[in-house]
Amino acid sequence: MSAGSKAAGALAPAAAGYVRTVLDKAIDGIGPLRSVARAADGKLVDAHGDVEKAVSSFIRSHAALAGLQGFVTNLGGVVSFAWAIPANVAGVTLVQCHLVAGIAHLRGYDLADPRVRNAILACLLGSDEVESLVRKGKLPSGPMALATSPVHDPELDKRIAAEVTKALVGRTAGRRAVTLVAKRVPGVGGAVGASSDAWSTYQIAQYASSELRSRRHIQTPKPR
Repeated sequence: MSAGSKAAGALAPAAAGYVRTVLDKAIDGIGPLRSVARAADGKLVDAHGDVEKAVSSFIRSHAALAGLQGFVTNLGGVVSFAWAIPANVAGVTLVQCHLVAGIAHLRGYDLADPRVRNAILACLLGSDEVESLVRKGKLPSGPMALATSPVHDPELDKRIAAEVTKALVGRTAGRRAVTLVAKRVPGVGGAVGASSDAWSTYQIAQYASSELRSRRHIQTPKPR
């Protein structure tokens, strides 16, 4: 096991609540980020009620935000809960949570539903990681099935939060390695970080968009 994997495994249980805090902040709004409902509904108005156009616009704007290093690093309140992960990674994670939650809201999901919140966090892992965790029995299914599960499993809340935290810590280690190399070339470090964040955010959005299919005309029962 690599040092990065060991560190991720050691931090995950203690920091699992961190990702829930980030998700809560993203949904409610923080600093210049409006609440997900207000931001997504604004995109829907701009798109004249066309949900898919609104989703596409939401994805483009958030991929651009993720690439703005100064913006994500200085999001109001980010540093105060970024104790396990560098502020930049915390900021990008907040933007990604806001983005995936926005897609869910536009597609008709209830953001107050804990099943939907689990699905949002699962989307942050990406398709390959989710498929791997499902094969290993660590996750019961992908984001769509999590969001529409007939019951809410509180134990699953902890498991998903721990897995997302491990992934974030692992990404931090990878970011540091890339940054060290990039800094050797004048003017390249920031560009590498920006493009990497924008691309990873876009990939997560595409996964979320494919998983969180529209339920705007379906009445979803509340979890028991």
